[in-house]
Amino acid sequence: MSQSATLQRVQAVDFYGRLEEEVREHSQGTALLFLYCAGDSSGSEAELSEVQSFVDQLSGDNGKVLQDANYGVMAITLPGYSLDAAHYQALLLKQHLQGRLGEADPRITLAALTETPSMQTMKQMAESTRLSTSSDIHIFTQEEADREHNRILIVDQDATVREFLQIRLAMQGYETLEALDGLEALELIAKWEPDLVLTELNLHGIDGLPFIHHIQQLDVKESPKIVVLTEKRVEQTISQCFQNGVDDYVTKPFSPVELDARIRRCLH
Repeated sequence: MSQSATLQRVQAVDFYGRLEEEVREHSQGTALLFLYCAGDSSGSEAELSEVQSFVDQLSGDNGKVLQDANYGVMAITLPGYSLDAAHYQALLLKQHLQGRLGEADPRITLAALTETPSMQTMKQMAESTRLSTSSDIHIFTQEEADREHNRILIVDQDATVREFLQIRLAMQGYETLEALDGLEALELIAKWEPDLVLTELNLHGIDGLPFIHHIQQLDVKESPKIVVLTEKRVEQTISQCFQNGVDDYVTKPFSPVELDARIRRCLH
């Protein structure tokens, strides 16, 4: 067996940077495949071994497999492969995993690249693969990669809430950043200039209406839309938020579908 594929487990903070470097090395073009096994084996040593074994047997000597150690998503680079050739190998890989690991239930997103995609595009591909409910191989098109993304800043002290919102919004094509508190959020708004701020009111440092007021006083080209997502249900607080320019107010627990609709309405 050749040693064409090198499997590397990397933390999420390094995963996309390493992947970007790998894709950039192959100026002649490369196929990029994201894989996530939705079954109980996701991220297992057996699964990783089977993927590496499969890629090792492909012709050529530059294939690489990287895994996001946090989420179990794998990225496979196939330098020099056309879309048709990569799609054929993706079908074979899917069959290979189903045969060797019956519980694996592979989800695959595939793209043939002529230039290095942005980190946000790669994140969108990976997260759509991880959250896919279809076993069909998804071909990620240049049109999807070129689509303009609205920027949303998520502000919440709860890491679980931030992660859920980040994944769901990225799935819909939004660019996202996260802030733990009001002071960090104000710095990011000034530097990154998001289109919308999705924020809790209960924050460290500066919170509530003073935080809303500070957002609106920042020296930016265009003030972001503000959607409050909070546990506060007091009618007076809700009324004051709208009086102070908040675009929408959603209370926790919330319906993700309803929140999606309200964000779209604010942005469009």
